[in-house]
Amino acid sequence: MMTPFFFVCKQFNELTLSELYDLMALRQKVFVVEQNCSYQDSDGKDLHAFHLLGQDKNGNIVGYARILPKGTSYSDYCSIGRIATHPDYRNLKLGNLIMKESIKHCQNLFGGACPIKISAQAHLDGFYQKFGFQSTQKYYLEDGIPHLEMILKGGS
Repeated sequence: MMTPFFFVCKQFNELTLSELYDLMALRQKVFVVEQNCSYQDSDGKDLHAFHLLGQDKNGNIVGYARILPKGTSYSDYCSIGRIATHPDYRNLKLGNLIMKESIKHCQNLFGGACPIKISAQAHLDGFYQKFGFQSTQKYYLEDGIPHLEMILKGGS
């Protein structure tokens, strides 16, 4: 069975204005409105990021992840963040597809040996463990939400 989603990965300057608007709208819908969390989403890192856009068959952005090179968020790690799925597309395993694609793109862009660090919402640790991420046991509050530092070690 063919997946009803496809993925495109673009650097900031490759995004169309519509794509930029749609990905920012999705991030705000999920992280600001749905999670009732006021924070500065535009943090300057988008300019250096690769943006993984998960699109439905009509080209609507329904899933997203931000992929950052080593040295952007963490000096020794590349990272994946701002992982979001549109509420209307949950329970379709889109989150799994986003993570698999994000890890694949990290490995292709930065080399398979580059370890990946994420700042995971603590209640999702089991979800990220399915993809090989391991907890560092460093828990902290980020914008009032419990988070956990997790790492996927790079291969050779």
